[in-house]
Amino acid sequence: MYTEREPRKALHRLQLGIKRLFDVLVSLLVLILGLPLFAILAVLVRLSSPGPVFFVQERAGKDGRPFRIYKFRTMTVAPPGYQTTRWNAAEEARITPIGGFLRDYGLDELPQAINILKGDMSVVGPRPRLPMQVRDYDERQRKVFQMRPGIVCLSAFQGRRSIPVEARIELQVQYVETWSLWLDLVILARTIPVVLGRKDARDILAS
Repeated sequence: MYTEREPRKALHRLQLGIKRLFDVLVSLLVLILGLPLFAILAVLVRLSSPGPVFFVQERAGKDGRPFRIYKFRTMTVAPPGYQTTRWNAAEEARITPIGGFLRDYGLDELPQAINILKGDMSVVGPRPRLPMQVRDYDERQRKVFQMRPGIVCLSAFQGRRSIPVEARIELQVQYVETWSLWLDLVILARTIPVVLGRKDARDILAS
């Protein structure tokens, strides 16, 4: 039986299809045109301090499935057994000079174009969290898993680390509940000038 919800569902699926197409095109563009920049940044990271070029870590993705996220390494290699889920002064002290530059302009996130192309992530979406950080999510909070995690998120414009963790999670849930292509465009439009101006860029593009 035909219901009023069917056109809405069809429109939602269409928008999701457009969102995925945009993600694929952007990631291909970054990977192809950005290849020379990737090579330069890889050399700089390798020379900045001992350790690998890329930072690879497991995160919780769509439907809660784990995936491996890729970034340019911006910090010194952590000692064996070191693990933390919170940003603190000790973490800040580990950022290398080139790492600070990469974070200021969001360049450390460029390798995530691979994650986007693979379908693990989207350009805009809830920030991908560590599996241990989402184990205690309640039913409503787990709505964040209905969409692919993104490089840019809604909570970046609401105070990021200056607001409590629970409030940040709530903003991610609200993003999923109110999502539209227009919302993604608004988030992108507000992100670009902030990153280019380096104003709070580390907070907006950090996780």
